[in-house]
Amino acid sequence: MGCAPSIHVSQSGVIYCRDSDESNSPHHTTGVSQGPEPPLPGLSVQTDAADAIPRSRGSGPPSAARVRRARAELGSSSSSSGSAAPAATTCRGRRRHCCSSAEAETQTIYSNLQVLLIFAKEDSQSDGFWWACDRAGFRCNIARTPESALECFLDKHHEIIVIDHRQARNFDAEAVCRSIRATNLAEHTVILAVVSQASGDHEEASVLPLLHAGFSRRFMENSSIIACYNELIQIEHGEVRSQFKLRACNSVFTALDHCHEAIEITSDEHVIQYVNPAFERMMGYHKSELLGKELAELPKSDKNRADLLDTINTCIRKGKEWQGVYYAKRKSGDSIQQHVKITPVIGQGGKIRHFVSLKKLCCTTDNNKQIHKIHRDSGDNSQTESHSFRYKSRRRESIDVKSISSRGSDAPSLQNRRYPSMARIHSMTIEAPITKVINIINAAQENSPVTVAEALDRVLEILRTTELYSPQLGTKDEDPHTSDLVGGLMTDGLRRLSGNEYVFTKNVHQSHSHLAMPITINDVPPCIAQLLDNEESWEFNIFELEAVTHKRPLVYLGLKVFSRFGVCEFLRCSETTLRAWLQVIEANYHSSNAYHNSTHAADVLHATAFFLGKERVKGSLDQLDEVAALIAATVHDVDHPGRTNSFLCNAGSELAVLYNDTAVLESHHTALAFQLTVKDSKCNIFKNIDRNHYRTLRQAIIDMVLATEMTKHFEHVNKFVNSINKPMAAENEGSDCECNPIGKNFPENQILIKRMMIKCADVANPCRPLDLCIEWAGRISEEYFAQTDEEKRQGLPVVMPVFDRNTCSIPKSQISFIDYFITDMFDAWDAFAHLPALMQHLANNYKHWKTLDDLKCKSLRLPSDS
Repeated sequence: MGCAPSIHVSQSGVIYCRDSDESNSPHHTTGVSQGPEPPLPGLSVQTDAADAIPRSRGSGPPSAARVRRARAELGSSSSSSGSAAPAATTCRGRRRHCCSSAEAETQTIYSNLQVLLIFAKEDSQSDGFWWACDRAGFRCNIARTPESALECFLDKHHEIIVIDHRQARNFDAEAVCRSIRATNLAEHTVILAVVSQASGDHEEASVLPLLHAGFSRRFMENSSIIACYNELIQIEHGEVRSQFKLRACNSVFTALDHCHEAIEITSDEHVIQYVNPAFERMMGYHKSELLGKELAELPKSDKNRADLLDTINTCIRKGKEWQGVYYAKRKSGDSIQQHVKITPVIGQGGKIRHFVSLKKLCCTTDNNKQIHKIHRDSGDNSQTESHSFRYKSRRRESIDVKSISSRGSDAPSLQNRRYPSMARIHSMTIEAPITKVINIINAAQENSPVTVAEALDRVLEILRTTELYSPQLGTKDEDPHTSDLVGGLMTDGLRRLSGNEYVFTKNVHQSHSHLAMPITINDVPPCIAQLLDNEESWEFNIFELEAVTHKRPLVYLGLKVFSRFGVCEFLRCSETTLRAWLQVIEANYHSSNAYHNSTHAADVLHATAFFLGKERVKGSLDQLDEVAALIAATVHDVDHPGRTNSFLCNAGSELAVLYNDTAVLESHHTALAFQLTVKDSKCNIFKNIDRNHYRTLRQAIIDMVLATEMTKHFEHVNKFVNSINKPMAAENEGSDCECNPIGKNFPENQILIKRMMIKCADVANPCRPLDLCIEWAGRISEEYFAQTDEEKRQGLPVVMPVFDRNTCSIPKSQISFIDYFITDMFDAWDAFAHLPALMQHLANNYKHWKTLDDLKCKSLRLPSDS
């Protein structure tokens, strides 16, 4: 049944042939004085009151006799019994035969193509076209009157119309054709005139009157279904497909008219054939002044090289695309710099038939003035468009990779010329920013002098490396301290040595004194409570707390800080659970480490809490961020072995193997912290929060701890500067307010702020008061000395040779560390969080180290200060 068409006879005299899927809806029988003719089995005849187009009484689908004749002509092998039923059955069988025969090409790719037959009366000719449409798979309607024909066409928009032109007494076929052509919908419709066969004694009539009336073709009367079918198929493969292409061309030109890029199409002889409105606005001409003119007739700018036009013509005449910078002269006489892309279009015979030029204004100060002038000259409409464009351009979008020709452009001019287009949107989704930068440089090289092109080649070599954010150092002889620091802190190991595995043991059974642990913050001993009263100050002395707590400062400071920030309330855990968690975490720090112990964790927690109290930081983060930051600071170095990642990788440690030599310690710190937390309900501070909050909190903690890994130090700092500092400077220019949140608390900006905060807290020692700074410098040096000693004992590569306890200059190492890692990072963080006291300490401490270095003193203090 899927092959059988459904025929609807409306009250109007229009017969609708629809696919079977459309014939299942119910129809009402109204207004027909005689009942519908008996339907052919398999071809349902229905009346449809909805198709209220006037019809002449007695019209209907092809009769049963004609169906039998159609079956015979189509070559069915079944015999005719003279009844309607076999004919209808043959129709269904014939459809299956057609689809599988050698004439299967009759199935059109335009399966929804519609044909309108306009015949006053049913006859063999109308039946021939009816069954031809059925065989070709076209949808067919039949109209009996001019009025119903026009109404049906306006409703269905047929691609092919067949009009009976044989007998003028029924209706004026040419008048019907003209009435249809008068509608806007008929522009791409093929109209076929069916004319009578010329008698032998009459000369064949000219086709011109029919063409003048609006007909597309003439068909000599022939009721053969095959003849009708061949005619329709020829029309479909010829005129109809061409008309479909013309419709697509209209869509293309509509898109060009609304495109923001200036587009110019010329013939192969450089005669202008099309310009879009953007081109008119850019050049100041109206299209009527340009169409039909040769490019040579237009004024030329004298800013171009003398041989540039010859170079362009030589390139495009070979069928190659050319793109580069070109100066054009506007109608006003002003010269504007454009980035031009000219594409040859190959046409018939493999020859170049057209040239398509895409033109964009380059980013220059002069061009910015021209842009404003163009918008001013364009009238109110263009001003409205410009306003709308400026609003849209505030969205973050990348710049077309070929739209910039100069490296020295300022941000405002760049913003003014960000024209959106579909091509750019597509490029945004598939190209990384570094790819776009490389493409821009490649485009700039094409028209650059040799020296510039060679310099750009060197730029491309640098950009194609992976270490884009790490400053390149000189030789080790120039600054061995800096080189060793970089090698030790920013690499994951020099090489793996087999047979020398380093396995450290967790110091979980540490020996502590019998100081009673507090149950709550209110149970803290008075001497400790007195020290903690000053914990909100940057001058807070963590070493005094370390001494009075017998190397357990993290529990006490943690209870005080977490209470101040309402961590227990947020996590919905008791203070007892928090205390137990802090005890477990602190117990897994190694007190035997000179530097990476729980005192360092407490120091980082203190710095993080101090930063969270700054107005701009507080205004940019929510409470979940604050809680995550405090927890991350607490656990960020848990179970640290007192050795660097490079050492562990070189030694082939279990952790290095487990984490594939990548962020080994940082990955271990986070993994162990969560393992210790969730394994015992007594210390599980996360047990009462819902799953979504826990996942968000966990991800934030992991991200911050991983940010303390030094291999991506410069990447984090540069992203913070470009995404936070620079937009903040532009946004708050001239404002003294410190509390404006950045980017309306965009999640990606919050992530950058949290990363920067914990990074600064982790290495804030040079910004502490001098006595604290000196103590931390001595501790980290001792830990590095111990690593160097062990590397020598085990025959491992010495990662930081300058940290030899017999020869090392601690002042030099501190100067290198501050110069290379600290200054820029804290300048950026101070610009955001406003930290004048820290920056003053940093300056004083740097002066201290420089003084020692100038005096060739390798110790922490001057002899007179000891």
